[in-house]
Amino acid sequence: MDGEEIIKHFYGVYLLYCMNPKYKGRTYIGYTVDPRRRLKQHNAGKEHRGAWKTSNKGPWNMVLIIHGFPNRTAALRFEWAWQHPHVSRRLKHVPKKKARQKVFEFCLLVVSEMLNVGPWCRLPLTIRWLNYDFFEKYSYHISAPMHMPVCCGKVISQKIKKVYDEELNEVQILEESYVTCSICSSFIEKKELITCIKPSCRLVAHLICLAKLFCKDNMILPIEGICPACNTNVLWGDLIRKKIGCYEDLKEISINSNDCV
Repeated sequence: MDGEEIIKHFYGVYLLYCMNPKYKGRTYIGYTVDPRRRLKQHNAGKEHRGAWKTSNKGPWNMVLIIHGFPNRTAALRFEWAWQHPHVSRRLKHVPKKKARQKVFEFCLLVVSEMLNVGPWCRLPLTIRWLNYDFFEKYSYHISAPMHMPVCCGKVISQKIKKVYDEELNEVQILEESYVTCSICSSFIEKKELITCIKPSCRLVAHLICLAKLFCKDNMILPIEGICPACNTNVLWGDLIRKKIGCYEDLKEISINSNDCV
């Protein structure tokens, strides 16, 4: 059981398990930017912004959360597909729940399949168990790609403060009057620039140039690669999350049955 981990820029999709003897075994799938606050709301009831499906049925236990989504839209689409696997066009291969199969175990089966199909298999997601007893008993139910870590421990969501430290490598780079790409050697505008996740690394590159360098076997989007400057193996999603604003500047598409894959 790991200690509490503080994560900035948090978008997560969670699985609740009902501990009330009257409703024990019921589940609920939801989206949150703050797991601790959201669990309190569920257990407090709909009067305190909890969902009506969970109201007056507690206590609920948040046992699993998938996080690392680039933005709110990506997390909400994942939530929708997890809730409606037989409507999602990407999950048509998932068998229907068997009569004797527990709902909780079926939820784990569905999310395991989701993590191994596109577009979710290319995201830098983390599978986090929030309850050690459930981790011990059910962790083997989920199979995920090698680049997705599986851990057990509490998580604290921390809001990003838009304060720039003059000592940060990326700020020093942006203050320079003329910056060239480490890969193609041509000029980089601020909006096109990306740097390594290591503060000490001097990599400065076009987003497109680094993406092409990382892409393998005709991939549309890269998953991971070796930084050409410091030789560190990095996840593409971590690079994008560091480049605050890259995903957020995109227009979020309205969510409907066709968009939610």
